[in-house]
Amino acid sequence: MQSLITLISVLAPMFAGFYIRVPKKYLPLVDKALTWLVYAVLLLIGVSLSRVENLGSQLDTILWTTVLLFACVIGMNLLVLMWFDRRKPWQPQGAGKKAAVSIAGSLKQLGCVALGFVAGKAMAGIWLPSENLGMYCLMALVLLVGIQLNGSGVTLRQVLINKRGVQTALLMMVSSALGGLLFAAIVPDVSWLKGLALSSGYGWYSLSGLVMTEAYGAVWGSIMLLNDLAREFFALVFIPLLMRRHPSAAVGVGGATSLDFTLPIIQASGGLAAVPLAISFGFIVNVAAPFLMVVFSSFS
Repeated sequence: MQSLITLISVLAPMFAGFYIRVPKKYLPLVDKALTWLVYAVLLLIGVSLSRVENLGSQLDTILWTTVLLFACVIGMNLLVLMWFDRRKPWQPQGAGKKAAVSIAGSLKQLGCVALGFVAGKAMAGIWLPSENLGMYCLMALVLLVGIQLNGSGVTLRQVLINKRGVQTALLMMVSSALGGLLFAAIVPDVSWLKGLALSSGYGWYSLSGLVMTEAYGAVWGSIMLLNDLAREFFALVFIPLLMRRHPSAAVGVGGATSLDFTLPIIQASGGLAAVPLAISFGFIVNVAAPFLMVVFSSFS
């Protein structure tokens, strides 16, 4: 029953958001609200991490596990998507251009987690937010994402008509699943379903960190958060390098962020021709990520 409640709590707001039309003049307010909500979620993840006993003794394990998970998932993504680009070459106009790389946003997000951790330690024994607050923020987050996707003007037909975008999304999700299974095979205490859950965040760090915290505790939530933030760092650096010969791999490494955070870099390095691919890919991945994470984590 709890698994069903969690599934409904995460997916219902997103699909509700698809049917909420917001006038275009208010869409910037939705974007701002979403940004601040992401910061709030990251603060709460930091607070949850501060509640973990003997965290210092687990830091080595957290970092090692994050590196291993990242290597398995990104490695499989690159292996499959680069094979796809070689098998079915496609060259967007403007590919290979240099694009400005900024990691300031990612550092700010890590700073929010650190601030939440410090606040949690400082306020321990005085007041700490309810553990249910994370789920409420998660519901609000996916609701706003649904509204944002609706307001972007992208129809389901436009998403599905971009054949390469759909193919890239499916190959990225399959290769991520293979990476998760590889991770589960290497780490003794990780089940197959847990490996699949951990590989289904696709770079959506604010969502994946909370879902994994709810499912497996703050330590695994922090591993998932760091893994998906590492994907963002990796994408910022390597999208311009991959775009010339491997455009699908360049878009795919951005995961869920290809619809927003890394989209300007995709456009700058791949030209306007790469934008429909990124939007189609990003839309599918953003819809699939919460569903797959909740389903796999609920039954593992």
